Amino acid sequence: YNASTSLGRAIKKIDISKSLIVGNPTMPDYQSRPDKPATALSSLPGAEAEANAIAQMFGVMALIGDEATETSVNNRLADASVIHLATHGLLESDNIYTQSYLSAIALTPTDQDDGYLTVREVMKMKLKADLAVMSACDSGRGKITGDGVIGLSRGYLAAGVPSVMVSLWPVSDRSTAILMVNFYQGLKSGQSKAASLRSAMLKNRERFQEPKLWAPFVIYGAAN
Repeated sequence: YNASTSLGRAIKKIDISKSLIVGNPTMPDYQSRPDKPATALSSLPGAEAEANAIAQMFGVMALIGDEATETSVNNRLADASVIHLATHGLLESDNIYTQSYLSAIALTPTDQDDGYLTVREVMKMKLKADLAVMSACDSGRGKITGDGVIGLSRGYLAAGVPSVMVSLWPVSDRSTAILMVNFYQGLKSGQSKAASLRSAMLKNRERFQEPKLWAPFVIYGAAN
């Protein structure tokens, strides 16, 4: 019995043609406090390059810029086999004016939605994805409760995704793009999710000495 071969076969069974890859949406405005004006979230060119590279690897089209609306993403989430969201993560647990379940991923707003896909909204879904990656700042943080951390990861785990990859601190646009491409190359070669992340981190460590640039991501849930 070869465990690594078995894992490789399991990963290759994922229908990557149904992957949902999102990068650098046309960002919504963000109001951090009621007594301050809303300001535009910054564009993330590295996230766009990251999403395009991963989409090309998977043979799918990434949702970029104006196409990455909250409506479009919501319409594709339920059937997605892999969910990769490279954008801003808004952590609300430290904000006294909001609640942890309002932590959100920033997407392109439309007349039908505000461009914020919140934890509360995702928790109501039933997702088929084998993996969800929140390629965003602080996406693994949240309010510490008796039920664990309530943050962006909670919504996807509650919606049925067995493995969620998130960051523990603010991430670099450039170094994250490189790490993510290496991570998916590991998955395509048949490595487990945990082994792919470890390999990607070691490769990033060769280029970026500071731990904040190579070690921000962890996997919650199933490592295989």
